[in-house]
Amino acid sequence: MVNKSEVGIVLMNLGSPDSTSVPDVKRYLMEFLMDKRVIDYSWLMRKLLVGGVIVPRRAPKSAEAYQSIWWEEGSPLIVLTKQLQKAVQHDMEVPVEIAMRYGNPTPEAAYDKLLQDNPNLKEVILLPLYPHYAMSSYETAAEYAKEIYRKKKYKFKLSVIPPFYDEPDYINAIAESMRPYLQHENDYDYVLFSYHGVPVRHIKKGDITGKHCLQVNDCCHVKSPAHEFCYRHQVTITAELVAEKLGLPKDKWGISFQSRLGKEEWIQPYTAARFEQLPQEGKKKLLVVCPAFVSDCLETLEEIAVEGKHSFISSGGDSFTMIPCLNVHPLWVKAIVKYCSQIIAD
Repeated sequence: MVNKSEVGIVLMNLGSPDSTSVPDVKRYLMEFLMDKRVIDYSWLMRKLLVGGVIVPRRAPKSAEAYQSIWWEEGSPLIVLTKQLQKAVQHDMEVPVEIAMRYGNPTPEAAYDKLLQDNPNLKEVILLPLYPHYAMSSYETAAEYAKEIYRKKKYKFKLSVIPPFYDEPDYINAIAESMRPYLQHENDYDYVLFSYHGVPVRHIKKGDITGKHCLQVNDCCHVKSPAHEFCYRHQVTITAELVAEKLGLPKDKWGISFQSRLGKEEWIQPYTAARFEQLPQEGKKKLLVVCPAFVSDCLETLEEIAVEGKHSFISSGGDSFTMIPCLNVHPLWVKAIVKYCSQIIAD
């Protein structure tokens, strides 16, 4: 067993531009969208598409969007991840650092900081802050951190915590963070679990059996080895477990997928479409929760709380509430401490 004094922890999140300036946003988007696990085309095709079309068009609009949600202390995602680091550190006897998949701080900076503080470091526990496995989220973060670990030839052991989409502590944290908004049944007509979307092609590509995902009726509920790497299955299970824990009636909640990029088919239903449809279905008081994001960021604070609310109200809705992400909820901090402590104990 490794001594606690020889262990360090890295909490790894998505990342953010260094500022809201167009050049910084361009730099961030280039790194993000050139990731072969985000847009899985050939390098040349990605370069032409991302560098020649997407980023030049998207960067100015994205910079405006970031400006609308930027905090005085900086990027909400970075600020909240630092707050999470501080909260976890308070309850852990081992040093805790943070890293981002894109932008700063890098995994290398986190590893080096841990080594600087403890030259006798024997093990680093990496927790990618993605509850669900997807090629473009959990996988790219974990593999990037591993790649840097190998390239720099660090001597410590790197242990990576797997996705925790169905872990009781995570489910309980989500449910309890939602509960204050559900005190009175008349306060809401519907709860929408909005997850970040992925292309249908990614779901099929990640199917290790080659014959299950989106090929078998009700594939998310038919047991299969494919589920270990299936984002669609995992987000479905998260929503069902949370809804069950909260006692939500089946007709008062649903799942949708946001942040679609490009023209190809992504997994459905689309969140943007549901915002327009729900008022027509008589669901005019809406609660939205985004369990795929553990920290509030552009996709929640602007895409959901601003754009989504405007779309829903404009379509005939009466009230719209986005439930904050877990951020530094005490039960979420407790869950992280438990996950990391279990690795240390082993």
